[in-house]
Amino acid sequence: MLRDFLIFLSENDKARRFSMNAPGARSMARRFVAGETVDDGIAAAKALAEQGFGVSLDVLGESVKSREEARTAGDTYVTLLDRIASERMADGTPLREKVNVSLKLTQMGQDIHVDGSGDYDEAFLRENLGRVLDTASKHDIFVRFDMESSAYTQRTLDFFRSLWDAGVHNIGVVLQSYLRRTEADADMASSLGARVRLCKGAYKEPEDVAFQEKTAVDANYVHVMKRLLSDGTYPGIATHDEAMLEATKNYAREKSIPVSAYEFQMLYGVRRDLQHQLLKDGYNIRVYVPFGDAWYPYLMRRMAERPANLFFIVNAVLRESPLGGLFGKGRSNRT
Repeated sequence: MLRDFLIFLSENDKARRFSMNAPGARSMARRFVAGETVDDGIAAAKALAEQGFGVSLDVLGESVKSREEARTAGDTYVTLLDRIASERMADGTPLREKVNVSLKLTQMGQDIHVDGSGDYDEAFLRENLGRVLDTASKHDIFVRFDMESSAYTQRTLDFFRSLWDAGVHNIGVVLQSYLRRTEADADMASSLGARVRLCKGAYKEPEDVAFQEKTAVDANYVHVMKRLLSDGTYPGIATHDEAMLEATKNYAREKSIPVSAYEFQMLYGVRRDLQHQLLKDGYNIRVYVPFGDAWYPYLMRRMAERPANLFFIVNAVLRESPLGGLFGKGRSNRT
């Protein structure tokens, strides 16, 4: 019921207008979303980079159905990449040394179909995304393809592999430990030398596709993490789960894997206390920073994909507050 209600809210224009205009709504969203413009994203990235964090900037948007909207998203990414390349931190260091970008292929056109066909228009996707990748290559900026539901996993990896085989190597992918196929996908990426971000996954998936129990998801996360640390190329270990963080640190020490060989990744605004502590302890931390005018559906969909995310976000805020100790140390099932 809660999931259905959150999906309803994400799609309802009246609820969107009310929420976006409600007192305090934008300030609440700004904890987890950097703002609505490229300027907002750059400002947040620069502030984090100057503290020593790596950053992955993400222009909010997904499941785009029109070519016009997909081209607009492509235009925004081109502008964003040009800005990253032109900006410098306070000490003169180029911002691009600390900042890369993430994007969703459905935002670029992977959900747009050829007229009269059930197949998606791959030629359009290649053209629209191609100019983004050309700009990123020109500026030597890395681009990560976010992973969506399991309906897109194979086509995303197939598209990624086709680009890689064509010589585009400033790209990486996201893999989700709740999917049963992920070990094989991680091995494929490692064999190429491609960079992987490993997360747990947050979409509702059938049992034949995904592990359903947290213990199984966690066990697979640790298993794939170890394979990536041993055989992969600078993996991003994306989690706020302290058990997963400790498992990673322990395995790296056991195998004498240096901290320079991997990074932890966390969401903007979530467990900032933990982010700073890990950075202080000498680990590489990259913060995933979303921005854009689609912040309302972004927040609703993230919670609808797994309603536990709602309680995780509340818990993450409370744990950083002076009252945090009153509420314990609960963990999310999927982060």
